[in-house]
Amino acid sequence: MNLSHDPARMRRITEAADFGKVAVLFGGDSAEREISLKSGSAVLAALKRRGIEAEGFDPKDLPLAKLKDRHFDRVWIALHGPGGEDGTLQGALEFLGIPYTGSGVLGSAVGMDKLRTKRLAAAVGVGTADTLVLRSAADCREALERFGLPLIVKPASQGSSVGMSKVTLAEEMEAAWQRAAAVDRVVFAEPWITGAEYTVAVLHRRVLPAIRIETSNSFYDYEAKYLRNDTRYHCPSGLSAPAEAHMASLALAAFDAVGAEGWGRVDFMSDKAGRPLMLELNTIPGMTDHSLVPMAARAAGIDFDELCWQVLETSFVRQPRDQG
Repeated sequence: MNLSHDPARMRRITEAADFGKVAVLFGGDSAEREISLKSGSAVLAALKRRGIEAEGFDPKDLPLAKLKDRHFDRVWIALHGPGGEDGTLQGALEFLGIPYTGSGVLGSAVGMDKLRTKRLAAAVGVGTADTLVLRSAADCREALERFGLPLIVKPASQGSSVGMSKVTLAEEMEAAWQRAAAVDRVVFAEPWITGAEYTVAVLHRRVLPAIRIETSNSFYDYEAKYLRNDTRYHCPSGLSAPAEAHMASLALAAFDAVGAEGWGRVDFMSDKAGRPLMLELNTIPGMTDHSLVPMAARAAGIDFDELCWQVLETSFVRQPRDQG
């Protein structure tokens, strides 16, 4: 059947019944399964509170074709990481003809790849840190020479800081490379940025208030994001109005550069001169009690249930072709 894609179809929905029967996709089999289960459970509960006919659906347990068998009208994607956030699921839903939330195949695939996202963002004037792809021990040595210490090693895919390592000693470098390579064949290094960390959410092309993040860990890693209770979030961020507006414009520029749609989050760090450098773009951000998009939405006067509703509205840009 496939889907037709028309951003002009995007509309605000006032009646829960207009969404039809909704599947919340969560779980999956990526390294972020546990976070996805938490995100999806929270979203499912919110949709039900708003009177939407919604059910959970874990593609680890059921084949996607069952979405058609069970007559779902649309999908709220709460799957994080490869297999949910990288365009493969979006392609399958396109083939099945089932509308879904957020970015399409292209935006999802590119947004999942930190390295290509950085390159596209840089091409439209969004600042990013220097990078070096690590393919060998010789590349590890070159990274140490080019960036000095500390530096950070990242897999090109994955979210929630999976596979990332801060390297403070030269002898840690190869182990950090191997750790990242265990989850993605493409690995790169960046210089360590010492400034403040910010995140900027986008919803229906509206940029929500920036959040400044402070962590007691060496960086905003998986533990700081989901397990610790001493990570501090500042919203308002403390940026001046012009600085926040500038960061918002960079977030939208990065969003457009990768072809992201509907909703998402762009992460930045400031360098020593205070210049924001984009770290990555998330096309399906977390929706847990520690997550950032719900926090930014609250600051903009949007409660969690309304946020989930508005994300579901993004599915209306895609409709089965036989419906016009």
